[in-house]
Amino acid sequence: MRSSLQKIAAPTLRGLHTLTSAPRPQRCFHQTTFASLPRKRTFFTSNQLLSYADKKNDGSQSTENGTDQAEGQPKKNASATSKRKPIRASAAKTLRLGLTTKPPPRAGTTRRDGAGVETDYRRTITSICVAQSFDMEAVQEILRFHAFELDPDGTEFDATGVVHARGINNGDIFVFPSGTVVAWSVPTDALMTLATKQLIRAAELPHVTRVEMEELEFEPDESRDTSYMKGEVVILGTRAQELENDRLDTTLAKIAFSSGLARSPKLAVLENQAIDYFESSKNSLDFLEGGQEHKLKRSAVLKMTGQLLSLRSQLNHYSDITDQLPDMFWDSESNLENYYNQISTVLDIRQRVGILNRKIDYGFENVSVLREMVSEKYGHRLEWIIIFLITIEVMFELRRVYHESISEAKEA
Repeated sequence: MRSSLQKIAAPTLRGLHTLTSAPRPQRCFHQTTFASLPRKRTFFTSNQLLSYADKKNDGSQSTENGTDQAEGQPKKNASATSKRKPIRASAAKTLRLGLTTKPPPRAGTTRRDGAGVETDYRRTITSICVAQSFDMEAVQEILRFHAFELDPDGTEFDATGVVHARGINNGDIFVFPSGTVVAWSVPTDALMTLATKQLIRAAELPHVTRVEMEELEFEPDESRDTSYMKGEVVILGTRAQELENDRLDTTLAKIAFSSGLARSPKLAVLENQAIDYFESSKNSLDFLEGGQEHKLKRSAVLKMTGQLLSLRSQLNHYSDITDQLPDMFWDSESNLENYYNQISTVLDIRQRVGILNRKIDYGFENVSVLREMVSEKYGHRLEWIIIFLITIEVMFELRRVYHESISEAKEA
């Protein structure tokens, strides 16, 4: 039986041997680069560890043994996950401004002004007004809470006049009771965060939607003890600071310049208020120009009068804008008064105050005319009401006389 099976299978095995030993036919298609790539280890497996390893290596190697270079194809780009770079938090947005060491240079340390000139924030003085006034005790509490060093150079100024804090990269921050914050060598975004989100809690009548900002540049001069204004640039004498490591004179000069600079954004807020007032009152004046009947109510005229009175009081009574010299400089050296007057002259503070007062006078003239017209209108209305009441009284009197005459006729 076994021999018969061997006889039947022998020819079949010889035929298979012939087929396998025959030469392979030549391929009629070209081998592509994709077809020549080696199979991944996870091609026929569901092993998660191997799958994770291959995904991790896909971004670093796309071929093995230089296959892509041999075929003339460029290397594949890294995967999407390998392209992502970690986002480093900007040091300018931190509230911990009390740093004593400078961080390494980073992108964004310079900015471009309107003329396209690059300026470094470390050489910039920025003043921002965010409120009508500050509660200075609350300001000190907020700054201490955020780890600021208050009065680091021992200027011993009254805290009701100015609060000095040391900020980012040894930048100085001065807070004034007029609702203004002045910063030296502090990034603008950090100052905005501090003024509009932290110090705003100590503000009285804040106006975050009407924030005004003023910027100047300064240059330290290590060969001078005194400072001065060169055009719109503050030349800051830092000789004592560099030679003796004594920052007191430099800080006093910064306070004087900051006190003068703080007047500019505060005045800009009032100027914008005046502009808004005149734009809102333009419709009322257009009625008069066209000879039409004025439809303004007495409450609106009272509101306009109150706006002008508030504007004038903020300008001349409740702020330090019109002061020739702040009280805190009266007992100080004459250089501080000189610094204060120099920056005030450069910013045209006195001229701007005079112009704004004249605009307020003009506004009062317009309001007085509107008040007279409203009073005349209400006066005419009162006259007609009186006439109507007199008419009713006459009618009642005539009725009484008529009834009396009828009663007398009946008695007769």
